[in-house]
Amino acid sequence: MKYIFIINGRSEKADARQQLQQMLEEEAAGEQYEVYTTTGTSDATHYTRAYCEANPDEEVCFVACGGDGTIKEVASGLVGFEHKTLAVMPFGGTGNDFIKYYCGGDLKSGPDFTHVRNIFAGHDTLIDILRVNNDYSINVCNFGFDSVVADCANKRIKRGHSKNAYRWGIIKAIFTGRFNRIDVTVDGEHMGSKRMLLCTLANNHYVGGEFFCAPKAKNDDGLIDVCYVRTMSLLGFLRLLPVYTAGKHLDSDKYSKKIIYRQAKHIDVTAPGIIGLCLDGDMLYDHVFSIDILPKAINFRIPA
Repeated sequence: MKYIFIINGRSEKADARQQLQQMLEEEAAGEQYEVYTTTGTSDATHYTRAYCEANPDEEVCFVACGGDGTIKEVASGLVGFEHKTLAVMPFGGTGNDFIKYYCGGDLKSGPDFTHVRNIFAGHDTLIDILRVNNDYSINVCNFGFDSVVADCANKRIKRGHSKNAYRWGIIKAIFTGRFNRIDVTVDGEHMGSKRMLLCTLANNHYVGGEFFCAPKAKNDDGLIDVCYVRTMSLLGFLRLLPVYTAGKHLDSDKYSKKIIYRQAKHIDVTAPGIIGLCLDGDMLYDHVFSIDILPKAINFRIPA
């Protein structure tokens, strides 16, 4: 098998590329590999898809070296192709929510994603991916309050202020993102006509670096975990936040009238104007969205 390491060229951590190269020299003896550095947004998707189209029968493991955005881009390029595998090494990433699924939320436990030798010695499993209009989400798609947070955080990160970016996003969203006129229909069931606070469509567990948003999600069951939260007072929201962060919101009787939980295969989202959906940290803007689950669409390498 050939390994192609795709590293995020937008990362400010240039030493990550040097660290990767040194690790390859030390641990990849005898393996066939190459390194590709992305040049901009969506470049990892374009490169991966083009390579797969040009080499349909070649067995290749594409190793996404970066955060959740890089993982999403590489995974998006692999959809529909056989003999191709996704692996992850969290070099220089600002977020690694995707791999927390395999570590029980603690990156220091579970499989070790940080060494090349563990990628080589790992095993493969088929996992699902969400299709959102003509884009994809391998981790969590969220909107409403969450997308205001992500939009603010992304802008801060691009300006070089990555520390506590999501916390600053939360502060902004408390004032501007709690009353959203967005209609959500889940497998034909309308979630209500009143304004909503947030909605997560999850394939994995974590979002925003610390929020255990979908504790019951499984990324290989062919289902989207939907958590729809109705608008509430600021005090009610502040009381919900630690419960939501800990992943206890779905089983809380206190919030049973405010939170609707479903598992589904198809979701329709409509809004009176342009809104943003956050796909694994990247923003997709439109006023109509169609979301489906693609069962076992990605072959994923779990490291040793």
